[in-house]
Amino acid sequence: MEWQGWLSLSLTLGVLGVLIVTRLAPHVVLLGALAVLSMTGVLTAGEALAGFGNPGLITVAAMFAVAGGLHASGGIDLLVNKLLGRPKTLRAAMTRMLLPVLPLSAFLNNTPVVATMIPAINAWSRKIGIAPSRLLIPLSYGAIVGGTLTMIGTSTNLVVSGQYEALTGNSGFGIFAITLVGLPVVLVSVVFMLLVLPRLLPDRSAKRPFANMREFTVEVAVDGHGPLVGLTVEKAGLRALERLYLVEILRGDTVVTAAPSEEILLAGDRLVFAGETEAVTDLLRIHGITASVGSGNDTLMQDRAERRLVEVVVSQSCAAVGETVRSSRFHDRYGAIVLALARNGERIAGNLGNIIIMPGDTMLLEARPAFVTRQQYNKDFLVVNDLDKETPRHEKALLSWGILLFAVGAAGLGVISMLNAALLAAGLMLATGCLSISQAEKSLDLPVLITIAASFALGAALQKTGVAGLLAEIMVTYSGGRPWLLLILMYVAVSLLTETITNNAAAVIMVPLALAITQQAGLDPVPFMFAIMIAASASFATPLGYQTNLMVYGPGSYRFSDFLRAGIPMNIIVGITTIGVLLLFWPLRL
Repeated sequence: MEWQGWLSLSLTLGVLGVLIVTRLAPHVVLLGALAVLSMTGVLTAGEALAGFGNPGLITVAAMFAVAGGLHASGGIDLLVNKLLGRPKTLRAAMTRMLLPVLPLSAFLNNTPVVATMIPAINAWSRKIGIAPSRLLIPLSYGAIVGGTLTMIGTSTNLVVSGQYEALTGNSGFGIFAITLVGLPVVLVSVVFMLLVLPRLLPDRSAKRPFANMREFTVEVAVDGHGPLVGLTVEKAGLRALERLYLVEILRGDTVVTAAPSEEILLAGDRLVFAGETEAVTDLLRIHGITASVGSGNDTLMQDRAERRLVEVVVSQSCAAVGETVRSSRFHDRYGAIVLALARNGERIAGNLGNIIIMPGDTMLLEARPAFVTRQQYNKDFLVVNDLDKETPRHEKALLSWGILLFAVGAAGLGVISMLNAALLAAGLMLATGCLSISQAEKSLDLPVLITIAASFALGAALQKTGVAGLLAEIMVTYSGGRPWLLLILMYVAVSLLTETITNNAAAVIMVPLALAITQQAGLDPVPFMFAIMIAASASFATPLGYQTNLMVYGPGSYRFSDFLRAGIPMNIIVGITTIGVLLLFWPLRL
């Protein structure tokens, strides 16, 4: 082996070591490795940067945008609200939660699915009296296994397919190529989660309601054309908002105080709540709720989806001081609508529109994105905190689902490639208004995309310098040429790497090795590719191996040991199921 091979091997081991023992971001480490390979001439510039143009990577990026469109249109909220309900037991709650998570993760990248579900599960857990720590690990695990059902369910599947296509010259895998392996994995995993996880998950109850020091007075209205008209307060879900309390209903010139649960909501009712900032953002995602203080014909009201929540503190020089919220025509003056107001950390009694604005008041506003920029140049507000929450376009929810199903159907039937289906779906999300340009930009997880693209360089170097072939020869010799043992060794190696570094990096490093092994031993590479896909996704034992585990780590108040206790058995049963299915349905020898 020449110096290029030794450098590639040393660099690969160095990357693994740095990712295991330091907190450096994976995309930074892998970009450094890419730079070394390019500068030393091990790879040409084109070879080093080939990952950035890989079809698998572009498909991942497009699917991030598609998932963003479903979120921005309220499509995910629509599905979640229909299926969650009010279960009485933990197992029933886990079942209700997995019903939307599994199909969503099968057709959307599971990272944005979990990002969307975390606040929904947190709010739901308070309603049903179950600690979030009992539900968030199953949320992550369900999203992981759901992603194994199709080739577009997780970035790992798309990356392995893209690298397989690039290194072998064969066509990539179809959208349902892995379903025969993924479906048994999902079934076994769901049974394990429902029967065993309730005994292993910790009960770390969330903080009591209204633990936030600042409590707002919030006023919203019942949309006359929305689905809440004619429903009771309880059926509309407004009685179960534990961090928001319905204080009164303003109906024309009358006031319904301490509104009973059976009170029927009418078009134009103004609802006064007391609650916290984060709870207000949950309230505004409810279909049928609209802003109350403002002119119904105002342009700002008509273009609500382009606005976001901004928290401000009123300064002494604010022009609206001394006037009521309504008489100040706040929305005309500032291009913003007052949704909530707090004074000295407490809510102010009464109807929001009649509250007199005072210096030091904290307001929650719904404003155009340019509002924050404008306030940097005047002195009306002392503090501006952009909460970066945009109102869902509920009227586009069904359209966004139609776009996703159309793209999945076209790719599944082989009409167009997965890449083109993903690009078409992303384009339709933008063209139909399900997704704005700014939302599309925010939906792209750049660190993940850079990690994937940069890791291709390591895989290419291992193959080009002959390191992959040498390691493959050693493994074939060690296994005595037994295909089943090679498959098991490959699965275990990828699984261990995934728990210590990122799933995509582990997969990309191992694909060249797997291809070299199958070539040396005269085996079919396809089952080995599927084994890598599942092993790289099936990371349950640590919060580090898979991004969704890390995402629930903080919100669930978990400890590292919680993942070990629940995840090691999951790793074992998923591994046994995967190897068993592959050995049963795929002849390993050509």
